[in-house]
Amino acid sequence: MRQRLIARRAGQRFLIEGAPGHDMRRSAFALWRVAVGTVAPLLAAVAFVQGLRWSGLLPERWTDLLEAVVAAAGFGGYVAAVAGALTMRSQPSWRIASIDDDAAARLRPLGWILTALAVVGIMWDAFNRTVGASTPALVATQATEALLHVLLIGGALTIVGRLRASRASLGGAEQVHVGGAGVGLLVLVGWIAVATALVSLLIGFIGFSLFLVQVVVWGMILSASLYLLMTAVDDLATSVFVRDSRLASTLTGALGIRASAIDQFGVLLSAVLRIALLLLGFGLLLSPFGAGGGPMAIFGRLGTLSQGVEVGGVAISPGAVLRGIAVLLIGLALVRLFMNWLERRYLPITDLDGSGRNSVSLVARYVGIAIASIWALASLGIGVERIALLLSALSVGIGFGLQAITQNFVSGLILLAERPIKIGDLVRVGNDEGDVRRISVRSTEIELADHSTLIVPNSELITKSVLNKTLAGPRGRIQIQFSVPLGADAEQARTLALAAFAGVPGVLDDPAPVAFVDSIADGRVLFNCFGHVASPRAAYPMRSAVLLALLRDLRAARIELGAVPQRLELVRDPDRVHAP
Repeated sequence: MRQRLIARRAGQRFLIEGAPGHDMRRSAFALWRVAVGTVAPLLAAVAFVQGLRWSGLLPERWTDLLEAVVAAAGFGGYVAAVAGALTMRSQPSWRIASIDDDAAARLRPLGWILTALAVVGIMWDAFNRTVGASTPALVATQATEALLHVLLIGGALTIVGRLRASRASLGGAEQVHVGGAGVGLLVLVGWIAVATALVSLLIGFIGFSLFLVQVVVWGMILSASLYLLMTAVDDLATSVFVRDSRLASTLTGALGIRASAIDQFGVLLSAVLRIALLLLGFGLLLSPFGAGGGPMAIFGRLGTLSQGVEVGGVAISPGAVLRGIAVLLIGLALVRLFMNWLERRYLPITDLDGSGRNSVSLVARYVGIAIASIWALASLGIGVERIALLLSALSVGIGFGLQAITQNFVSGLILLAERPIKIGDLVRVGNDEGDVRRISVRSTEIELADHSTLIVPNSELITKSVLNKTLAGPRGRIQIQFSVPLGADAEQARTLALAAFAGVPGVLDDPAPVAFVDSIADGRVLFNCFGHVASPRAAYPMRSAVLLALLRDLRAARIELGAVPQRLELVRDPDRVHAP
């Protein structure tokens, strides 16, 4: 009891404070619970039915009813096991769903009610077939089953809505959300389905009402199963193929594979498996209701969706337009999901720097948007050849009207590909100098020293001269010029200058500071000294520190410090020289 209480408190703290990610042990435990909860009642039902058959206590016509007992036990056990694995009411520390104990306590009874409805529905249908029930009895059975499912779905939506409202009213650090915008959309769709099924039931469309609520309930069960499987697949792939695992150490030592490549493979494998599970789920959504086709039918449906209704080779009907909009929205949503995965999961485990990640992200985003647009146009009956002809016809207008935008776009692609300027570089454009903060396909943002942002068109960075102080390396250089009287000890002054460089911690030893006698003019010896620092951004403060040390040492050595001599030349006007 004490261990269960500690685990429950740990689970509450885990759900309130947030967890860095799922644990492979939690996913394995959830799947094990589903497997045991499904197989145990199924085996018990099989043993029970087989015992009745061997004993010969039931007539032959009850065979369908006995098979329904096995099916009801297996499916009911599976539904109850999935609901229990999601809520984990007695073991909150092992819960993988983002719900707290209160939500789990309220949602768990719904799993038992759904299990009971599933078992009773299967047995009831089998009983009606066995006894040869009349048509009115079958209609009454369907109406009762539809009404019970409507009440169940309505109760579940009511509980979820109340939980969301109560969590939203908490606020602050104690706020625990039950889902997000996606859950809110599903709740709205669920209420629409409930209202449609109830109206259909009242006006006499009992078969349609039962079909609709069964689709919703099956979708709930399938979604819960996919959530468990996708979580388990992600945890398994990212736990086995990780740089700290034994497998990674073996592959790194035996094959010389980089640790980041193993992390990337784990994330990619997780994405491929989860996409396969999603396709499997879409294929199974309508399979129990006669849609057929299996998981591979999803590709045929997507191909039919992209054809549309064509008139004269071009889709112009309202349905085709709506289809094109839907395809575009779906494509953009897929691009957004892919970009979230690319930027949050894949790119952080690569060896690319911030600028490289930005380049890959931008190129992938625009390529994805282009593919989604072509897919949408294809659903309207506009093929690639028609798109090429349209672009050819618009090329003249684009060349004159959008010349600057096109030039900046192409220049942005060149910047992202060749990377002469990267994010974080210190550059000077004209009289402005600052750090590159963002590179897009149209312009580049440079943060100046006064924290203002200079937006430079990409064509300016390609066609004009740009000083990049950190392209070849991150080091900066300090230059100091001073002069001493001709009678002073020049060797001592040079030694003091080098000592001033050496006395400042920020000055690099390699390459070492140097001091040269530049010239002798107007009775003074001119020195030109150089030192290097770790970054060009540190050159100015380090130069100030070196000058302060040099002034102090020259003053202590009683060496007069003078300014760098300026040469003044008088140039006569050649026209006046030859004038009479």
